[in-house]
Amino acid sequence: MYNQQVREANSKMQEKGMHVDSYGTLNEVLVNLFRDVLEIEEKSLATSHFRDLTNNDMHVIEAIGIEEPKNMSAIAKLLSVTVGTLTIAMNSLVKKGYVTRERGKTDRRVVFISLSEKGRAAYEHHAAFHREMIQSISERLTKDELDALTKALTCLNQWFREKEKIRRNE
Repeated sequence: MYNQQVREANSKMQEKGMHVDSYGTLNEVLVNLFRDVLEIEEKSLATSHFRDLTNNDMHVIEAIGIEEPKNMSAIAKLLSVTVGTLTIAMNSLVKKGYVTRERGKTDRRVVFISLSEKGRAAYEHHAAFHREMIQSISERLTKDELDALTKALTCLNQWFREKEKIRRNE
């Protein structure tokens, strides 16, 4: 089955004028890229100030953001997780001092989440990592190459989102 899929992918790539070995190269680059981004991102968090944060914690902090407080449902939707799953992560972040919870003034059932000063510092540290990554890529590519990369990554992102939608509906 896998070999048939590789042959079909190679055939489609040949139709577009790409070399057959592009499939293997692209596959290897993507697999390594996903692994490396997670690993390097985690190592960048492992500073003395944020040693207690996981990548998952950082993604929750990023989803909360530094703007207006958000309710749990909004954050869960951004992360594509259930509110129950988010609650577990949120309890940990509150305990670690990165997040604060506040009941709504008009509806006490609603809980608003925002970052504490410690959470904002972690958010800014992580944002700096992303800025450095994007700046490094931007400096090495022409405008046309950057446009092509953006288009390719947007297509890849759409593919993942479609797969996730299908998975959730099964």
